[in-house]
Amino acid sequence: MSEERLFPNDAASVAEARRYVLASLGELAPEVAEAIALMVSELTGNAVRHTYSPFTVVLERTATRIRVEVNDGGSGDPIVRAPEPSEPSGRGLRIVEALASSWGVLPSPGGPGKTVWFVVDLASEADERTSRASHRGV
Repeated sequence: MSEERLFPNDAASVAEARRYVLASLGELAPEVAEAIALMVSELTGNAVRHTYSPFTVVLERTATRIRVEVNDGGSGDPIVRAPEPSEPSGRGLRIVEALASSWGVLPSPGGPGKTVWFVVDLASEADERTSRASHRGV
């Protein structure tokens, strides 16, 4: 399955993109759905906060993995920060780094903009859940 949708650069688009992704992906384990929702919120929030362009969310799902891309026309490069505890923002890419199987940034060919993407490996998520359950004696 592969889908994409364009969103306006508006704060309301963050929640709309999150709902679109979860509805499009269908049934997922709750912890996988929550992780994907959080990562989509972080990446689309960054697109709204740091660019003036609309953004596109692209989804690809196979039996073993989910890939989500957020494409925007902004000229800046995302930076993984290490904010102080008192700073109210700056943790988004750290969250993506912690929750995704892999992630990265690709410059848009021929102009300003970029694609920030992440992959969730469903096979490793299932293996990890099985391992946790067996350690708890389930």
